[in-house]
Amino acid sequence: QVQLVESGGGLVQPGGSLRLSCEAFGFTLEYYAIGWFRQAPGKEREGVSCISSEDAIYTTNQDSVKDRFTISRDNTRNVVYLQMNNLKPEDQGVYYCAAEFTSSWCGLDSADFSSWGQGTQVTVSS
Repeated sequence: QVQLVESGGGLVQPGGSLRLSCEAFGFTLEYYAIGWFRQAPGKEREGVSCISSEDAIYTTNQDSVKDRFTISRDNTRNVVYLQMNNLKPEDQGVYYCAAEFTSSWCGLDSADFSSWGQGTQVTVSS
């Protein structure tokens, strides 16, 4: 059974950092593209960053995310991380990771991912 479990969310002050983890159970993340998405209340889910099975990375240009967030994978632990620095109130929402079996592809369209985690809440507030 394929399962993704996110962790690492929480409450942080503006300017703070969090590292989100996406751990896979029942399959090997190494052969999958992994995407991080987020959804704020009342807004549509949006793509944040993705990493392909060949470690190609694509990160959204919105909200200076590319300058503040870093995606990485640790295949020995079967985990993909999203390091988030200099967090802003507009970064808050539920963060989801998603997986799709593929070779070198990586994208931020949620429709392209078939397996999803349950999400982890990120709150940025003073």
